[in-house]
Amino acid sequence: MLIWLKSLLLLAAVLECRTQDSVNQPTRVQTASEHDVVTLHCTYSTSDQYPYLYWYQQKTNGFPVYMLRKLSTGSSSSEKEFEERFHADLNKSSSSVSLLIRDVCVSDSAVYYCALKPTVTGNTKTLYKNDF
Repeated sequence: MLIWLKSLLLLAAVLECRTQDSVNQPTRVQTASEHDVVTLHCTYSTSDQYPYLYWYQQKTNGFPVYMLRKLSTGSSSSEKEFEERFHADLNKSSSSVSLLIRDVCVSDSAVYYCALKPTVTGNTKTLYKNDF
């Protein structure tokens, strides 16, 4: 059985965001078979010396759900339901944060968002979804 994982770029232009801060998720659709290991890639650009990177999961007709956070200092935290099979690897030298999903299963089919602190707050009318 194939599992579809969608990776979308979520952009926001709000007052709290600096214009040079951005994320890019180059892979738009990724397929996998059950029990595979899947890696979703995200690159970022920021002038912040100590960036915070986040991953969110959004299932069909649902809201984005916070999964985990990775700090440039090496520390991380994740929600309990994502602790076992979902891991992030932040590489400051390549300005990337990859999401590794082990033992992928059908219930992992979702849209996955990478975000850079500051995340979207306040005026969401300026939110832009980049459809693929």
